[in-house]
Amino acid sequence: MLWIALAIGIALASLRAMYGSDRLAAGRLWNTLVAGATAEPPLFCQSMLAGLPEPAQRYFGFTIRQGVPLYRVVEITLAGKLGLGNQSNPRYQSMRARQILAPPNGLVWQLCCGSPWLRIVGSDAALGPCSWTRFWLFGLIPLVRAGGTVDHARSAYGRVVAESAFWVPAALLPGPGVSWHGVDEDTACVTVIAGEFSQQVEITVDEQGRPTRVTMQRWSNVNAQGVYRQQPFGGYLSQYRDFEGYRLPTHVEGGNMMGTSEYFPFYIADIESLGFIHPEASA
Repeated sequence: MLWIALAIGIALASLRAMYGSDRLAAGRLWNTLVAGATAEPPLFCQSMLAGLPEPAQRYFGFTIRQGVPLYRVVEITLAGKLGLGNQSNPRYQSMRARQILAPPNGLVWQLCCGSPWLRIVGSDAALGPCSWTRFWLFGLIPLVRAGGTVDHARSAYGRVVAESAFWVPAALLPGPGVSWHGVDEDTACVTVIAGEFSQQVEITVDEQGRPTRVTMQRWSNVNAQGVYRQQPFGGYLSQYRDFEGYRLPTHVEGGNMMGTSEYFPFYIADIESLGFIHPEASA
């Protein structure tokens, strides 16, 4: 019995050490993304929109106020619910998350989800070709440990680009690696290329330019076969507020198989706070 207790103690200590290492890795990546904020970002002006499809011009005209610094790194806190099941049995759990988003470079999303009897913690993270998904039960039992592959990094990059349409519109202004084309009178498509990854995202706007829907073909293995392939992904946006000269959605509902009968909005979240990393904060 003594040897069994000792073995259990060693196993628990090892798992706690692994969880601590995950937290440290997330913290280091977070700091790396903060340090990448531009020291003196240019200011937004309408001339930057020349030649863009009309829906894209409406999108930027609504989301970015004239003369605002073009911040590209943002910290966010969110609360809502996360679906741990499927369309027929969503198994929604309450969640809170803290996130840094720095498109097209990467993100860190730190999650606490569930109840006192089923507490899930961990992070999604991406920086270029490095990415991971690491979630734990009570910070003690590993539930998901994925990453370290090109497939996973490509999927994570898709999320980075899609969420930039929500909360970092400055990252989608035309320039190196960013191009636009029209889809219809209310939708435009942006292509963002960074390193070996390329992602297209379609943004649909209303008459005022509010982005109401973001859709894309995402590289994902969330399917019955568990294999990576291109498949629909996206979300609906609403409840806009002003943040330092940016008008951004504060309510997001998104999930896999967007636009099909299999659509499952597993992610439903509301912004609690949002702040751009200012030049002095990244010095």
